[in-house]
Amino acid sequence: MFASGWRAALVVSMLIGSLPALAGPKIQHWTLANGTQIYFVEAHEIPMLQVRAVFDAGSTRDAQEKSGLAQFTSRMLGEGTTGLSADAIAIRFEGLGADFGAGADRDMATVDLRTLTDPALLEPALDLFARIVTTPTFPADSLERERARALVGLARDAQSPGALAQKTFMRALYGKHPYANDPVGDEDSLKRITRDDLIGFHRHHYVGRNLCVVMVGDLNVSEARRIVEKLIGGLAAGEPVPALAPVRSLERASVQKISFPASQSHLLIGQPGIRRNDPDYFALYVGNHILGGGGLVSRLSDEVREKRGLAYSAYSYFAPMRVEGPFAMGLQTKNSSRDEANALLRKTLAEFIANGPTESELEAAKKNITGGFALRLDSNRKIADQLAVIAFYGMPLTYLDDFPARVEAVTTAQIRDAFARRIQPQRMITVIVGGER
Repeated sequence: MFASGWRAALVVSMLIGSLPALAGPKIQHWTLANGTQIYFVEAHEIPMLQVRAVFDAGSTRDAQEKSGLAQFTSRMLGEGTTGLSADAIAIRFEGLGADFGAGADRDMATVDLRTLTDPALLEPALDLFARIVTTPTFPADSLERERARALVGLARDAQSPGALAQKTFMRALYGKHPYANDPVGDEDSLKRITRDDLIGFHRHHYVGRNLCVVMVGDLNVSEARRIVEKLIGGLAAGEPVPALAPVRSLERASVQKISFPASQSHLLIGQPGIRRNDPDYFALYVGNHILGGGGLVSRLSDEVREKRGLAYSAYSYFAPMRVEGPFAMGLQTKNSSRDEANALLRKTLAEFIANGPTESELEAAKKNITGGFALRLDSNRKIADQLAVIAFYGMPLTYLDDFPARVEAVTTAQIRDAFARRIQPQRMITVIVGGER
C-alpha cells in the first residue's frame, strides 16, 4: 500500500494541472431519476469507451468490528452474477476484448469497464457490467477463496516494514476515526465477515444516491444517455450515506518505534492535512511540490539525498480526501543514520515554514506542474481518473480548465502563510520501523 497504493492514489487525488494554452476536456453532466450523477466526455480518437462507477462505499463505511468489508465486497463483485460464475464472466469479457476491474479505498469503491464501441462488442459488455454491479451473487466458495487470499496478503504485509510503517502511521494519525482502519481489514475482522454481510453492504451502499458514473469515449451525448440508463437506470435509489465525522487535530506529538529485523529503517512524520475543496489547497499543493513532492528536484531530496547521501529518496505529500487526508514526510535510510535523517527532515520543514520558497523555486514548480497536462490526460482511462475525483468530491465542472490559472496565481507569500497556519511540527506523529543501530 505504501510504495504503490498511496502513490497511485496520489496520481488521481492531486489532479496534476494543464498547460495554460490548453483547455481541459468538455464535461457534460446530468442526473438520473434514481439520483445517480453522470459525467461524460466525448473522445472520438479511438473506438473505445471507458466507464467507471464510483460508489460512496469505501472502507469508511465498514460495519463496526468488520473492517475490510467494503474492499471484500468490491473484490467479490466479479465472482458471480445470476447464471454466471467467475470463470464464465472472465471468459465473456475476454471474448469481447473488454477489461473489467473493481476495488475500494478509504473514501470510495470503483467498478471499471473498458470496451470497444463496436455495437456487437459494446452491448454485451455493457449488459454483463450492469449485471455484475446490480445483481452480484457473492458465491460461498469464492468468498472463502477471497478470504484466504486476503489473509495471505495481511501476513505478507506483516513482513514488510514499509507496509507496517504506513498502517501504524494511519492508526496513530486518526485514532478512532474511520481513516485509521486499513481498507484491507485485519485478521479477526476478515474471519468474521459472512456472505450476508456482503449482501447487506451491497444492498445498502451500491445504490443510485451513492453513485457517480463517469464515461469517456467514442459516443455522442444521446448514445451516452441511452447507455447509462441501460447500465444504472434500474438500480434502486436507496438512501445516501451520512457525512463522515470530522478529523480531530493532533493534541500533542508522539513517537512510535517498531523493532524490525532489517538493516534499514522506514521513517514517516506527519499530521492530518487537507480535504478536497480546501481553501488552502493550491498554496499547499504548489508549496509541497517544492518541499518534497517534486521528486529529485525538491528540497527534501536535495538536503537528504544530494548533499548528505542519507537516503535514495525523501519525499512529502498531501493526500486530500473527503475529510482531512494525511500530510506526510518520509524516507528509508540505514539504521545508523535514522536519527540524523529524522532531524534533517524536521529542520528542512521548519525552514520552509519560516521562510517559504524562493521565487525561482516557485517559478520552476509552476512550469513543472503545468507542463504535465498532456501526459495526465492522454488516454480515456486517465481522463476517467480525473472525472472520478471531480464527480465524487463535487468539484466544479471547470476544475481542469481553471487549474493552470489557479496554480499560476499562487505566490510565495501565500505558500508561507498556508504552511505556517496549517502545519504544526510540534504536534506531529512520528513512526520508525527498523532494526537496531
